[in-house]
Amino acid sequence: MRKNEKNFKIIRSPLALQRLSKKILAQGKSIGLVPTMGALHKGHISLVKKSAKSNDVTIVSVFVNPVQFGANEDFAKYPRRLQTDAKLCAESGADIIFAPSSKDMYPAPLQTYVRSAIENMYCGAYRPGHFTGVLSVVAKLFNIALPSNAYFGEKDFQQLHVIRKMAYDLNFPVKVIGAKTIREKSGLAMSSRNEYMSCEERVAASSIYAGMQEAKKMYKQGVNSVAKLKKIISEKIEEAGGKIQYIEMANKNDLVPVKTKISKAAVILLACYFGKTRLIDCDFLYYPR
Repeated sequence: MRKNEKNFKIIRSPLALQRLSKKILAQGKSIGLVPTMGALHKGHISLVKKSAKSNDVTIVSVFVNPVQFGANEDFAKYPRRLQTDAKLCAESGADIIFAPSSKDMYPAPLQTYVRSAIENMYCGAYRPGHFTGVLSVVAKLFNIALPSNAYFGEKDFQQLHVIRKMAYDLNFPVKVIGAKTIREKSGLAMSSRNEYMSCEERVAASSIYAGMQEAKKMYKQGVNSVAKLKKIISEKIEEAGGKIQYIEMANKNDLVPVKTKISKAAVILLACYFGKTRLIDCDFLYYPR
């Protein structure tokens, strides 16, 4: 048993957590926040461990946020297993799980939302309102948990970017920290939605990472045409039976789209389907030109 497991808490009330966080900060301690929707996997746990290593207190939020789901998306069937998640968090160094109900978080219909200038690009073009829901709930979590640092995975790089920009633009006193994507042995990025797929689909979905790796290899060898690099990735995915929703290249620091040739650090952003499961991923092109 880790030393903090004995005092591990599950808190459901936003006000109770906010009051506790104020006391923690008044003692001169730092707070790390790992926002999640639960169904935790090794990717989430890596964020918990990263936070526990760098902060005095680590809070993991487990909340399936209805505001970020669109019509016909998987809100109802999104996996929920709080007790299993709590055990994993306690074993990994977390001190508190914040697990509010929808009624706790939204006691009345929202009339105030946080929006991003790029919310309708990339994933946002296919999920209207998604990033408004994400930013609005993360703003609430920042105000409830009062974190010194907040941790997000790089797999959803657009999400990481818009949250980081929100914190900067709105002067939240929190450092938003991105962490490397954790992958299965096949290269498939870990995701709570992976469990929706059959074994065959999961094997086929490893083509996403294989395609990005091939594109990175060709970029390193001098290919900097966006069209050629996108074709390399799309062919890998489609040969494995995947259906591409989008593949885009963007400047890493501001997510401005790169249309023709890559001349500085860029990020590959993509979404595709294997069976009925929508998967997202990203990778980086860092090599100097």
